[in-house]
Amino acid sequence: MVVAAKLKNFLDESKVRYHVLKHHEKFTSPEIAQALHVPGQLLAKVVMIRAMEQLLMAVLPANRKVDLQRFAHVAGVPACSLATEDQFKNAFPDCEVGAMPPFGNLYDIPVYVDRSLTKDDEIVFEAGNHHEAIKLAYADFERTAKPQVGDFGVA
Repeated sequence: MVVAAKLKNFLDESKVRYHVLKHHEKFTSPEIAQALHVPGQLLAKVVMIRAMEQLLMAVLPANRKVDLQRFAHVAGVPACSLATEDQFKNAFPDCEVGAMPPFGNLYDIPVYVDRSLTKDDEIVFEAGNHHEAIKLAYADFERTAKPQVGDFGVA
């Protein structure tokens, strides 16, 4: 599998400059960051959240974790939990399970970004598979993904 078709088409049509970074197949954020020689702060990971029968996408640096209480507050929901792979795998038909890019808007899933990720000029994230990543300007990500920004990541 190559870069998720939906993502590639969207970035190209939005005239976003990006670089595809290839690496050996990796499945965890720390492994990906190490393979790409990227600090955990720059690697954006996606965590799928379930709230009131709806999927929500949390995007945060690989070196942070989602505080579910804070996330629920940011998302304006009474409570939430981590979604299981079975609950979200069909939502991303052109992606390998667990390698979805942080563009939930392409899949009709609201996107929430931890404020700590907004502090760097660039971000790197999985490209829909476990052996490629994309690097682009954070400003381009924010302009095209239109995430809601909040404080929900903890060390």
